Amino acid sequence: MNNKGLIKEIFVMTLADAITAIAVFFFLVPSHTSISSISGLGIILTHFIPLPLSVITMVLNILLLIIGFILCGKEFGAKTVYTSVMLPVFLGIFEKIFPDFTSLTGSQELDAVCYVLVVSIGLAMLFNMNASSGGLDIVAKIMNKYLHVDLGKAMSLSGMCVALSSAFVYDKKTVVLSVLGTYVNGIVLDYFIFDQNVKRRVCIITKKEEELREFIINNLHSGATIYEAIGAYNFEKHNEIITIVDKREYQALMNYISSSDPGAFITVYKVSDIRYRPKKISA
Repeated sequence: MNNKGLIKEIFVMTLADAITAIAVFFFLVPSHTSISSISGLGIILTHFIPLPLSVITMVLNILLLIIGFILCGKEFGAKTVYTSVMLPVFLGIFEKIFPDFTSLTGSQELDAVCYVLVVSIGLAMLFNMNASSGGLDIVAKIMNKYLHVDLGKAMSLSGMCVALSSAFVYDKKTVVLSVLGTYVNGIVLDYFIFDQNVKRRVCIITKKEEELREFIINNLHSGATIYEAIGAYNFEKHNEIITIVDKREYQALMNYISSSDPGAFITVYKVSDIRYRPKKISA
């Protein structure tokens, strides 16, 4: 990676860490909930260990970071080293600037909702760069890599353990909010990560078959597969063109079909996973 690319990655990771820290300090801490984060576990531990939240978060992050570095590779580990250090730094800064901070919303429920929405933005930015903010994100990444669990579901599963641990400190309402917040956090995180990268399998029957094929190949720079289809009503034969496109290409494809053949028959399916295993050629 050149210097420009490195600076851009560092800037984005720093921004994502700042967003995550804002979510933790201004919404998670005042809500007294433990929603799917190592910071939530840290909040619980502050009731038993006489240390600031930033220090406890740093210690927990270091332990999980070592595991992540070993299991998730050097790139993920190196980036997470940086973000794991910066998150407690941001928390420490906020603790100094706002020593007696209580709540922006004045409502435990609204604080929990705001935390889920804000933190999901920061985590999605990090996961899309093959990084994390440390803590339970590392656990989720390990589950995603080795158990093939979606990151949102992995965050929910690992976060449930932390959410349920709040029963040792808080009342029933807070425990329920922690569990519900953890579940919703996984859904929102999946939306920010996967719905932005989801591809679509588009099946088209059109009278302008050759023109459409050329548009897909030459304009979208994508591939396509052509099958012979037979109508059940009058056994009329058609060719069906199937292509897989991303969000931008899908919009361009739909615009082209609307202008060239408005009567085309189209079916669309969402594709979340594409795997290609080329055949081995024997010597």
